[in-house]
Amino acid sequence: MHRINNAIRVPEVRLVGENIEPGVYKTSQAMQFADEQQLDLVEISPNAAPPVCKIIDYKKFLYEQKKREKMLKAKSTQITVKEIRFGPQTDEHDYEFKRKNAEKFLKEGSKLKAFVFFKGRSIIYKDQGQILLLRLAQDLEEFGKVESMPALEGKRMTMFIAPKKKK
Repeated sequence: MHRINNAIRVPEVRLVGENIEPGVYKTSQAMQFADEQQLDLVEISPNAAPPVCKIIDYKKFLYEQKKREKMLKAKSTQITVKEIRFGPQTDEHDYEFKRKNAEKFLKEGSKLKAFVFFKGRSIIYKDQGQILLLRLAQDLEEFGKVESMPALEGKRMTMFIAPKKKK
């Protein structure tokens, strides 16, 4: 929160703002300028030496700040990660079904985490798992690009695919 008017307890402040000569003033003098214009003296950057203050309408300042934050928030996008799980010997029908889902996720703009889970002794088929993931990457080439190649971590082989940017 910003300190305003009488909450500013430093002897001198650097004053900026409209209708004022920028410079270092005594706090009492800065307060007087603010009163004359019927505005508030707001501490903008308290860590500067001397602290920087501005003569503005505080409520309008808060409104503008909230508006700016809302704009920034609207511009930033949330990235969701969708997971698709395969077994090392996933049959053709299951593969096609999961590939269609993966395609849908990438079109929606979600990242895709495809992994092959090896149960018990099925770890001996890790090359089949890798082939399966590489085939998936090839099939989804037009919708997304591979971010990380298939890597074995414990009992799962994982691969990430990021959606392609829309033009």
